[in-house]
Amino acid sequence: MSSWDLQGKTAVVCGASQGIGAATAQLLAQRGARVIALARNEEKLKALLASIPGEGHKYFAVDLADTAELKKLIPKISQEKIHILVNNSGGPKGGPLLEVSIEEFDAPIKAHLHAAHLLVQAVVPFMKSVNYGRIVNIISTSVKNPIPGLGVSNTVRGAMASWSKTLAGELGPFGITVNNMLPGYIRTGRIESLMGAAAQKTGNSIEEVEEQWIKTIPAGRIGDPREAAEGIAFLVSPAASYINGINLPVDGGRTPSL
Repeated sequence: MSSWDLQGKTAVVCGASQGIGAATAQLLAQRGARVIALARNEEKLKALLASIPGEGHKYFAVDLADTAELKKLIPKISQEKIHILVNNSGGPKGGPLLEVSIEEFDAPIKAHLHAAHLLVQAVVPFMKSVNYGRIVNIISTSVKNPIPGLGVSNTVRGAMASWSKTLAGELGPFGITVNNMLPGYIRTGRIESLMGAAAQKTGNSIEEVEEQWIKTIPAGRIGDPREAAEGIAFLVSPAASYINGINLPVDGGRTPSL
């Protein structure tokens, strides 16, 4: 068996209806994992499960920002014997931090930190019992360098990173690793919406905005969701057993810090 093989593993993938989440669910299934997909859009989840190889996959349609609904789902997830958890949720809207009301932090905090915490509490008991667990949080390169104009996102992602690092220390003795994948400019609905907002603000076309952004990337292009998923698939595999508490940027070299 390859050290990348996920046969016999069950993975929860959040935000699995599109973008990096969908690409991750596809790739983990191709590597042999049974996938439990979470997202808001039930039709997209059905289409995802119809498109991936393997058997026994499931989906649960849930808004991660709806803590009450997610809590109702936790007992079902706890019964699924989860080896892998990929925490992922859409980013909050952009804008200067000083203009944000305190209420605008509520939904992003629930969708990211609260949801991830509830899911971790649901899956860790089984992970401990088999001495194997992989938790990966899809966050942002903003945890290394805050991104101007994304004040709420920078704040929430930073909280997620510190939460994750703390958990890595607590869970490491049980064969459970906790790591973060930091996507840069990846071709998703999120990046398209950010480009649109930047175009509207500057008066440039979306094509001009994309060209300007690409100039900041040493790789010279926008990334593909599959490339981000490959990083996640490595971190959740047996091959990454001694990698714990790290941030893995998948950004074509764009992040200026080490």
